[in-house]
Amino acid sequence: MTEIDTSVPHSARIWNYWLGGKDNYPVDEAAGDAYTAVFPGIVTIARASRAFLGRSIRYLVEEAGVRQFLDVGTGLPTVDNTHEVAQRSAPEAKIVYVDNDPLVLAHARALLTSTPEGVTAYEDLNLYDPDAILAAAAKTLDLTQPTALILSGILGHVADYDKARSLVRSLVAGLPSGSYLSVNDGSRGTDQAYEQAQDAYNETGAVPYFLRPVDQITAYFDGLDLVEPGVVSVPLWRPAPGADTTPIGQHGGLARKR
Repeated sequence: MTEIDTSVPHSARIWNYWLGGKDNYPVDEAAGDAYTAVFPGIVTIARASRAFLGRSIRYLVEEAGVRQFLDVGTGLPTVDNTHEVAQRSAPEAKIVYVDNDPLVLAHARALLTSTPEGVTAYEDLNLYDPDAILAAAAKTLDLTQPTALILSGILGHVADYDKARSLVRSLVAGLPSGSYLSVNDGSRGTDQAYEQAQDAYNETGAVPYFLRPVDQITAYFDGLDLVEPGVVSVPLWRPAPGADTTPIGQHGGLARKR
């Protein structure tokens, strides 16, 4: 097993720290605090992204009737992971998580809990190999039945935008009619302070994450039928009553494959 280096900050652990999780080290807290000192709104972005994920999963289970989920770029387990949200409403739901980070793999046992009626699985695979992802997912999921593909905060790690779109198309192509795509990612055009902070972070030598214009995020859904309200800043996507709907630099949407 790959040894985990706890002497340098790690983006998944920093994100975990911002979400209030415990799977991080002082070096990650220091890096997270340094980022929030420049841009305090990053904690709001992290938590709003997570909340969007939860609302989109509840929609998929309760309104669209989806019972299968393929979550690629899982990240570290925190609260309300995909299987927890889905199985709360549909105990028979099946979830396959995919990541290729040794840190996430080390914590994957926390993702493998399941209701007795449902299933969760973890596959140690790379986003850049969609055929392998689909083949592995088919061991747990019935890919002749509608499946929700979740890409939460992962496509910004793909430096080449055309490559990111190609990966999305390949994964969606392997799913049947009636499947769904859920994407949310950091965006440009809403919060200049976030853009400056992230650009500066990318220049530190850390694993970069690229914010993209909203039209580029929207284009991931080309050929699919967007669920209302379309691609919006994540607090505006089917918000809970009384929720803060101030736009932030994180956009997302959900769409159905015809």
